[in-house]
Amino acid sequence: MRSGSLAFVFTVAFFSTHAFGDPLQKSEDIVKFFDAASELGPPRGICVGTEEECNSKNKAAPAEKTSLDMLINFGLDSAELDATARAELDEFAKALKDRRLSTLNFVVEGHTDATGSERYNEGLSERRARSVTTFLTSNGIDPARIKATGLGEANPRNPNPFDPVNRRVEMRIRTE
Repeated sequence: MRSGSLAFVFTVAFFSTHAFGDPLQKSEDIVKFFDAASELGPPRGICVGTEEECNSKNKAAPAEKTSLDMLINFGLDSAELDATARAELDEFAKALKDRRLSTLNFVVEGHTDATGSERYNEGLSERRARSVTTFLTSNGIDPARIKATGLGEANPRNPNPFDPVNRRVEMRIRTE
């Protein structure tokens, strides 16, 4: 599943100081980002040289922006979308309805921080992903275009496993 996804991530984090009601990303920005990402295809590279030379070149390359962040407040141990989350996801739904993204499918990956057991967090991350997909389908997005999956606490965004920024949903372009 992860191998079938592009490395372009649309992150919905569950902690923010963002003002209520004013989406961080507008639908046109989302469309432009994913439209460009879909045209690029999976990243590939060729290096001529020793393994050490190639690895040092890869480490020295500046990181390019590969994600759009939508920061959304959620309560601890919650998968409920608040007003800010709904405003952000309204913009994402508008973007998915744009003709430039009409052929793209997405996987919605739920994540948690390390609070709670691993088994519990897997369930919570699935509920978060389903909460987002349910919202999107109720706003006119074809359910066949979005697939929810929970990844628990396995892929923290921040090295501190208890950081609230790890409670998020990421949306990736599905290439499978």
